[in-house]
Amino acid sequence: MPEAPYRAGFAALVGRPNAGKSTLTNALVGEKVAITSSKPQTTRHTVRGIVTTPAWQLILVDTPGLHKPRTLLGERLNDVVRETLLDVDVVGFCITADQRVGPGDQFIARELAELQRAKRTPVVAIVTKTDLVPRDRLVAQLVAVDALGDWTAVVPCSATGGSQVDDVRAVLAGLLPLSPPLYPEQTHTDEPDEVMVAELVREAALDGVRDELPHSLAVVVEEIVPREGRREGAAPMLDVRVSIYVERDSQKAIVIGKGGETLKRIATEARQDMERLFDGKVYLEIWVKVKSGWTDDERLLKSLGYE
Repeated sequence: MPEAPYRAGFAALVGRPNAGKSTLTNALVGEKVAITSSKPQTTRHTVRGIVTTPAWQLILVDTPGLHKPRTLLGERLNDVVRETLLDVDVVGFCITADQRVGPGDQFIARELAELQRAKRTPVVAIVTKTDLVPRDRLVAQLVAVDALGDWTAVVPCSATGGSQVDDVRAVLAGLLPLSPPLYPEQTHTDEPDEVMVAELVREAALDGVRDELPHSLAVVVEEIVPREGRREGAAPMLDVRVSIYVERDSQKAIVIGKGGETLKRIATEARQDMERLFDGKVYLEIWVKVKSGWTDDERLLKSLGYE
């Protein structure tokens, strides 16, 4: 146990869809624990990334983007964010540098103001994607963000470029409560293998497909088992079987692609990420299945893990 005083606790990253929350989570942790995509609403589950130093342990909670829901799934995702905010010690409100403050940011700022009144949770405004704008636009955005609410701090950063990521990490950690570490030192995430595998497949599937699919694509891991009967001295191998669910036959055709080329690319990208995750060989099988209207069906949502 490190000598006191030590700080440890949970920090949630919130913001509009595609505000760079997952990319920032990965940058803060220093390795991939959350999937990223240029498509909005990529994150479906909260994903914890854990950073441990001799002075503090920061447990990052990545959330879905708050948005005006169009489906029951959208309502569930917003509920996940609100429930998460009640259980964390500090909030990082992510706002992109390359888009003006809009109604979506104002909506989230109002929700965070209510949280501050109810629980006095400190909120840090994090201006992301600073590498995409010139200095004068960044300064104007920082002023606009500062006027949006009563923030504990306003910190600009570029997760992809690595600029001021250390500053974000230090500010969030400095607002954590006094506490011993909550996880072992070498732990980087507490997500089970099934969740990580499903997210890796979904990230690969979202890469390069039409805009409608992020709202209509779910991944269920059917099996992760060690390969039996490997010859003596051979490297261990995992057999992974996954199902991708879409809402319509036309979407199934998009995921599979002409001659199966898209599905082959998805499987290759996901398998390579899994081999890095498990540090070993992976044999991956993917099926694409249709469940009509699942994003608005409570029973189907539960069957796909959105309870």
